Amino acid sequence: MGLAADIVIIVIAALIGALIAQRVKQPLILGYIVAGIVVGPNTGGVTVGGVHEIELLAEIGVALLLFALGLEFSLDELKPVKAIALVGTPVQVALTIALGYGLGRMMDFSHIGSVWFGALISLSSTMVTLKILMNRGLMGTLSSRVMIGMLIAQDLAVVPMMIILPKLGNPEGGLAMLAVAVAKSVAFLAVMFVLGRKLLPVLLAAVARWNSRELFILTVTTLGLGVGYATYLSGLSFAFGAFVAGMVLSESDYGHQALSDIIPLRDIFGLLFFTSVGMLLDPCFLWENLGRIAFLVAVIAVGKGLIFAVLCRMFRYINIVPMAVGLGLFQVGEFSFVLARTGLESKAFGPDLYALVLSVSVFSMMASPFVSALAVPLYSLKKRLVRAETPEMSNIPQKGFNEHTIIAGGGRVGQHVAKVLSKLSVPFVLVELNYQRMMECKKAAYPVIFGDMAQDVVMEAAKISKARLLLVTTPSDVVSRTIVDRAHTLRPELRIVARAEGVAQARGLYDSGVYMAVLPEMEAGLEIARQALLHMKIPVTAIQEYTDAVRLDIYSPMTENGHDLWLLEKLHHFRTLLEMSWFRLDASSHLSGQTLGASAIRSKTGATVVGVLRDGRMTANPPADFTFAADDLVAVVGHAEERQKFNELTG
Repeated sequence: MGLAADIVIIVIAALIGALIAQRVKQPLILGYIVAGIVVGPNTGGVTVGGVHEIELLAEIGVALLLFALGLEFSLDELKPVKAIALVGTPVQVALTIALGYGLGRMMDFSHIGSVWFGALISLSSTMVTLKILMNRGLMGTLSSRVMIGMLIAQDLAVVPMMIILPKLGNPEGGLAMLAVAVAKSVAFLAVMFVLGRKLLPVLLAAVARWNSRELFILTVTTLGLGVGYATYLSGLSFAFGAFVAGMVLSESDYGHQALSDIIPLRDIFGLLFFTSVGMLLDPCFLWENLGRIAFLVAVIAVGKGLIFAVLCRMFRYINIVPMAVGLGLFQVGEFSFVLARTGLESKAFGPDLYALVLSVSVFSMMASPFVSALAVPLYSLKKRLVRAETPEMSNIPQKGFNEHTIIAGGGRVGQHVAKVLSKLSVPFVLVELNYQRMMECKKAAYPVIFGDMAQDVVMEAAKISKARLLLVTTPSDVVSRTIVDRAHTLRPELRIVARAEGVAQARGLYDSGVYMAVLPEMEAGLEIARQALLHMKIPVTAIQEYTDAVRLDIYSPMTENGHDLWLLEKLHHFRTLLEMSWFRLDASSHLSGQTLGASAIRSKTGATVVGVLRDGRMTANPPADFTFAADDLVAVVGHAEERQKFNELTG
């Protein structure tokens, strides 16, 4: 069967390897690599014959991997940690390349080979890191956001590396060839972002109108691979073109659908890529160089981890964050395999360096779950040995905090709440991890703490033990629930009010123990509806009954506090219904010239006169013998209907 038989062998071996990896809680790609070693040409037993053909198919996996990365790419994910992601990551990559270059020269690699080695070890594993964070329930913490932001920036760095590094191995072309490659890349990007952003989404929209999922998937795949092939014909990287195509399509209305459809295809061809990586890993080489591989893994782990940790400190991240990021991103990632294949094909280095990089990558990935788990115990040990760092705080009252409200999140919602509490002289403190927002709160003279509310040291700085209430204003479900869990661990009886973006998220927050989950979109919708009904002259009482019923219908099934909610709503609306209105008496008014007692306003309308303004002088609670006059301004308190009856009485 030839190639077909080889694919069947690979798929079966990869399935077995993936099952074993899943069982021992390792990333599936490690199972694929081990499967490739087992069925590769360097081991006995069942062996794949057409390794070169499998490698050619694996190139499609690389292109689809970068195409999907382009579809997933979003600048919004980088906003909270954009400084360290966009500025710190290039510095990290450059420093790690320098570290790798030094190691390469120490092991007698060539200058070009040493640069390649540094570039290969500079990338960390997105797949492994995300798997570890999800398994340990750490998604949403500040440490995880820093890691994800830097990983996204690293993944983007693969593209220019794939363009620039192969040119370094060709001394005849020198800088001229490099300049040509950069010029081609810039021209290609310009064409894609000017024409591609207009043409490709239109094409997808036209195909989507036919309601054929099969045709839609075929179109998406053709666009990704077709644009990649076009860049290959122009002398650029096949994978680079696929990545740019993904970025362009991600901005269309069909980007999410394209991503969901391409992922299964990407995973199948990615399986071929990672097994082909394993096929080129020689167990004999691994055994003969075990000491050197262990040494490199140890040096890279320490050196790379320190680079990450120092950069985190330089970008003002404190407490456990530098340690967690350093221990979490020390490994060599899957995109190093992609880059290594490019270097091998361009003959920038030989099979020995390729095998060494693969071995170091696999061992560092396997060690990641165990090494990253050391962050918490090591940080606890550090706190016992060294005085804990105090988060940056501003505008903190001299008397400290007591019976105060903690506002987790200093964005628009958090600052609005802070403005209201400040006017009412209610003690509060904001906690914000975005430095720019923290500075906005500081400029507004609000008490603010710079840090991650999910961290114990920040909660202690906010005096959670003395707090009366915790308000969680962040829209992220993962972040909110992380904060709620940590807060209830330290203070189980604390009442928490949290923002929810939907009914499902609200139910999850109630399950986590919040006292009240607020749905901002629902509240905004009710207010818009209320304004519309008021404009249509619907009685205020009917409107309030409607909004009460809607709130109870939505909130009550989610919480055991249904009665409390009903009572709060009634008290709130009693306050708003009993409003005070001012009425001016005309000369023709029936009340003009009458006394308050003779007018019988209370018995006729139910409203109460609480004041009369005449010639700039105010008469509060006028007596029964007070006589009304023309041009008097009369203050009346009552329900809407009572005030309306008073208005009719004055006519």
